[in-house]
Amino acid sequence: MTPDPGIALIVFFILVFVGVLLWKIIKSPFLLQNIKQSKKALVEDILKQLYHVEYSGRTASLNAMAGALKLSDRKIVRLVEDMSSHDLLKLDQDILQLTSSGRDYALKIIRVHRLWEKYLSERTGFDKSEWHDRAEQKEHTLTEEQAEQLYHDLGNPRFDPHGDPIPTEAGEIIETHWKSLSSLSENTVARIVHLEDEPEVIYQQIVAEKLHIGSQVKIIASDNHEVKFFSEGEEYRFSPIVASNISVKELTAQEKYEEDVVRLSSLDPGEKAIILGISSECRGASRRRLLDLGFIAGSSIETEFASPSKEPKAYSIRNTIIALRGDQADLILIKKVNE
Repeated sequence: MTPDPGIALIVFFILVFVGVLLWKIIKSPFLLQNIKQSKKALVEDILKQLYHVEYSGRTASLNAMAGALKLSDRKIVRLVEDMSSHDLLKLDQDILQLTSSGRDYALKIIRVHRLWEKYLSERTGFDKSEWHDRAEQKEHTLTEEQAEQLYHDLGNPRFDPHGDPIPTEAGEIIETHWKSLSSLSENTVARIVHLEDEPEVIYQQIVAEKLHIGSQVKIIASDNHEVKFFSEGEEYRFSPIVASNISVKELTAQEKYEEDVVRLSSLDPGEKAIILGISSECRGASRRRLLDLGFIAGSSIETEFASPSKEPKAYSIRNTIIALRGDQADLILIKKVNE
């Protein structure tokens, strides 16, 4: 007996409907969990952003916060209303302000973010241009207990790899007294102590120029259009906006400006030099490897030859030929020897 096509079609649609219904029932807890996690991340982003604004002595409006986090007006209003009801912030004539509870919560998120950046810089091979984004993701999932364990595993660090102080578990934070590079006058000598990693577009520009925390700088000229300075044998020209994201500390009378310090990458074939040390930017396994290879302060070094592209270069040190990439050689500080 031939089946009725109409009945077969009805059965097919019933099976599809039941299948979709079962899928929604199975999926709904996971979907709800994802929604909750997404909302939690947005709340924490608002708290963290608002803390940074208040820390810099500015204020944040509702519209400005929506624009900074790329949220619709409707969504930011709903989130702010919910956060206000939980005593995390208050809205005063369109100006957002953290409550005491909100500030404590923000510092916990900042603590996790900076600890994770420290972990990435010390224990992994990720490039520093990736640290911020990876820490942005991790800060919303790491528990306080995991953060505390990470803090102890890293040796109780006080600063992250960008030079920012890491808040304590109790919410205390070291007060810094730095100056902006753009505020220094001509012939001032200083040391870089902090590289602001937000906004990312400016941070990436600084990273591309291979400036490092701990490097000495000497201002050549500075005005409203350009900041020109020397650092480790290189000349740099930044706009005041970019230079304002570099924090420095002027050298004391006891500290000496190292006029002749340059990077190993600047040593041409046939030239000789004495190693002065490894930049503080080089950390963890990378630093240990260079030390194990003999790149120790006081050692003599000579560039033997370079590839046609000038990278890598082969260096003679302690009767051994070692090839280094340009980014590795940038982290080794030398003083050239005149013969």
